[in-house]
Amino acid sequence: MKQYITVILLLCLSFGFSQEATMSLSLEEAIDFALENNRQAKNAERDIEAAKNQKWETTATGLPQINASIDYQNFLKQQVSVVPAEFFGGEPGEFAEVIFGTKQNVNATATLSQLIFDGSYLVGLQSAKVFLEISKNAKEKTDLEVRKSVINAYGNVLLAEESEALFKKNKDVLQKNLNETRKIYENGLAEEESVEQLEITLSGIESALKNATRLKGIAYQMFNIAIGTDLTSKIIFKDTLESLAEANITLELLQNEINVDNTIDYKIAENDKVSKELLLKLEKSKALPSLSGFINGGYLAFSNDFSFFQSDQNWSGFSLVGLNLNIPIFSSLGRTASTQRAQVNLEKAEEDLNYVEQQLKLQIETAKSNYQYAIEEYNNKKENLKLAERIENKNQIKFFEGISSSFDLRQAQTQLYTAQQNYLQAKLDVITKKAELETLLNTPNN
Repeated sequence: MKQYITVILLLCLSFGFSQEATMSLSLEEAIDFALENNRQAKNAERDIEAAKNQKWETTATGLPQINASIDYQNFLKQQVSVVPAEFFGGEPGEFAEVIFGTKQNVNATATLSQLIFDGSYLVGLQSAKVFLEISKNAKEKTDLEVRKSVINAYGNVLLAEESEALFKKNKDVLQKNLNETRKIYENGLAEEESVEQLEITLSGIESALKNATRLKGIAYQMFNIAIGTDLTSKIIFKDTLESLAEANITLELLQNEINVDNTIDYKIAENDKVSKELLLKLEKSKALPSLSGFINGGYLAFSNDFSFFQSDQNWSGFSLVGLNLNIPIFSSLGRTASTQRAQVNLEKAEEDLNYVEQQLKLQIETAKSNYQYAIEEYNNKKENLKLAERIENKNQIKFFEGISSSFDLRQAQTQLYTAQQNYLQAKLDVITKKAELETLLNTPNN
């Protein structure tokens, strides 16, 4: 009895683990999951944290700095100096060798320094803020691309699933037709060509089914990579291709006026221009003087033996305060050349910003056109599929009644299969083309 209980518990635990390993996601849930777990999204978030730390690192260079040092010296052989011997009662013109100082000494100092004025420091503070903004824009750009890739991957999985299901359904119908035609042929009421035509069609469907099954496996793996989970994770998809296509038909999106100022690519180009302006200011600031102050204090101890930790050791204190003024005077026109180079780079950035603006307007117009075409094709392919289904059904009835040939039936079936795949692709195109337009317009974040 205990063995049976153990087996049941193990099965329950195994079932529980398998349930935990399976996720059920709608498209929006998949996007949210990816924005937290996708490798690129996580690294972009880390870049923002690094930029914040760099901003404080730059700020801290202009704040009070305290440094301390301890120097210990032990002369293995002390330096000898010579002085006139007559200082010690010797003959004039002669010199005596003497040793100044003790064999060992310790110098402990602490210095408080403060930057008072430095033009490059002020520019550095501005640059740190811009760098943080650039990192945030990069994160926004990454999130948009991750969102688009998840939408594409999600749609491709649904496309693969529905394609496989259609091929299986078509295969079953064809197999049934082939079996019936063989019986009619065996009874001498149909030609062998009719059987062969259906065999050719069935063979093509079987090959397409195998390929669809392989592509479905690849689509699932690509989706797992896109959302940032394990390659072999089991995912259940809540949405269908049809529901997503219908939900993504938004005519208001086509009517929006083009405002490139809100697009992330324009913001990035604008940040590049601002950074070039700051580099120009930095080069100009190098011609300004810099001023810093300091306070220094410490203790000195001297001894021929290592007695510095003894209570009777004599320590002599000292302190001083001072200013350090650095005035650039002449650099052989080096600073002038650096400033001119920064000016050229700024002019290039301004040209690039204008080019990005024009390019974005063209890309948005193109994306709008593609999205509108995808909607029109979706409606068109939907009607074409209905027509193809009616044509195939009529030809199938005519064929088994002996009115039409097997060639006509095969042609109608091929037309139906093409219409089915075209309709599936049209549904996916509506979803992906809208995602592409939204990515350009930055509408998910705006």
